[in-house]
Amino acid sequence: MSQMSKVELYAAIRRDHRGGMSMRELERKHGVTWRTVRKALDSSWPEPRRKLPPRATTRDPYKAVIDEILRADLDALRKQRHTITRIFHRLVEEHGADDSYAVVRYYVASRKPEILAVPGPRTAPEAKIARAAAEGAAGATSPGAGQPADRAQGRPGPNCCLQAGS
Repeated sequence: MSQMSKVELYAAIRRDHRGGMSMRELERKHGVTWRTVRKALDSSWPEPRRKLPPRATTRDPYKAVIDEILRADLDALRKQRHTITRIFHRLVEEHGADDSYAVVRYYVASRKPEILAVPGPRTAPEAKIARAAAEGAAGATSPGAGQPADRAQGRPGPNCCLQAGS
């Protein structure tokens, strides 16, 4: 007998019952229990499958930490953002996580686009660079601050006069 859907099975059981078959004959013919025959005769539609609640995963305690890292990376420059490997190592070192790298990678890959899609205040990288340059200029107290003493006094640095042939 070929596989049929539950709706088709219920219809066949009801049809055969109207034809005069007993419940025990219906059980044998369709290969089901008496409870299934009773349900088919009582209702024309099978009851829908119950949805199971989501199971707890090993990453549940660390989801908030990973989300916070990803949100903090929204305001960081591209080269300063956390890689998945770095996030994994931070979870292990700082929080004692026992997740595998693959679990963390899967969660970050699925969660990162969702976090990026949420509108919110983000600083553009160009504004950060301009702000950093302005802070650097404001922090300089003398014309040669942060440079070697020779350059601050206008003398060339030690490597400026090297010639290729000497």
